[in-house]
Amino acid sequence: RFGHKLCLLVTVLINAVSGVLMAFAPSYTWTVTFRLIQGLVSKGGWLTGYVLIAEFVGSEYRRAAGIIYQVAFTLGLLILTTLAYALPHWRWLQLAVTLPSFFLLLYYWCLPESPRWLIAQKQNDKAMEVIKRIAKGNRKKPPLSFQNLSSKNEDGEKLKPSFLDLVRTPQIRKYTFILMYRCSVLYQGLIMHMGIAAGNMYLDFLYSALVEFPAAFILMLTLDRTGRRYTWAAASVMTGVACLITAFLPDTLYWLKMTAACLGRMGITMCYEIICVVNPELYPTFLRNLGVLVCSSLCDLGGILTPFLVYRLADLWHELPLVIFAVIVLIDSGLVLLLPEMKGKALPETIEDAENLHR
Repeated sequence: RFGHKLCLLVTVLINAVSGVLMAFAPSYTWTVTFRLIQGLVSKGGWLTGYVLIAEFVGSEYRRAAGIIYQVAFTLGLLILTTLAYALPHWRWLQLAVTLPSFFLLLYYWCLPESPRWLIAQKQNDKAMEVIKRIAKGNRKKPPLSFQNLSSKNEDGEKLKPSFLDLVRTPQIRKYTFILMYRCSVLYQGLIMHMGIAAGNMYLDFLYSALVEFPAAFILMLTLDRTGRRYTWAAASVMTGVACLITAFLPDTLYWLKMTAACLGRMGITMCYEIICVVNPELYPTFLRNLGVLVCSSLCDLGGILTPFLVYRLADLWHELPLVIFAVIVLIDSGLVLLLPEMKGKALPETIEDAENLHR
């Protein structure tokens, strides 16, 4: 409704301000309040950024652009590990990870609005300005299919997304229910479970973050060869098997147990990175931002349960959370095969396009 660029800038601003306020929070209640606000908007900004990337690049570059976007997240984990080890207090750490966010407000001057969204909203003149700017930067001419865009073609109803659009038609409804059943529980849960292990917290977190690099490398090699669905299903199976192996290995085999845990982290990272590629590919342009954000938010509701799964179940048996995680991700490996394969396909522009992706 308001455009991807505006949503991105607003979420960045709220995230930065609430993060700074959290560092100076006078009580636990205020700390939790500002953390809640920061958590609500930071995921939205991150996902909106990816939707913009997916809409700017062609189908042959979506895989690389999406994975590189995820690698920046992995680099952030490594920086976070270093800062957490070096800084003596959580307030300093909070400021260190929040203040750089203000630089992202410079996107206002250098980041254009998505031309796909502008066309969907019948703002053809603005879309043509963006397309010409991109073509000039690439030293190419605008595609012939865009050269006839003008304000004369802006007649017609401007599409406004609604929550009902996510469940009104059968295929989009299926995409929504499958994509909301995602791996937030596992990604957060494996990190939390590692935190209650007996090893060095900083080193264990560092090792688990480092395995995200080979995950990205594997996806760069396989995602456009084997397709999204089969790679996602294989990564889910690998994660489930690794969780079971980690659960049943004795603590005396620490390094073997740690290796299996890192393989599980690598597998769930692959799942997450594939999700970020697939999610925007399945929704039509006018619904894409809302669809991605709603699916991610519903998924994160499952993530709220993660601390209870990890800490409560670990009181019964330390490895019980891993067994639960294995069951969840193995179910996920079957569900993803019900999605259409988007390798090499153009992004859907209308609901009809999205409904016909299986054909």
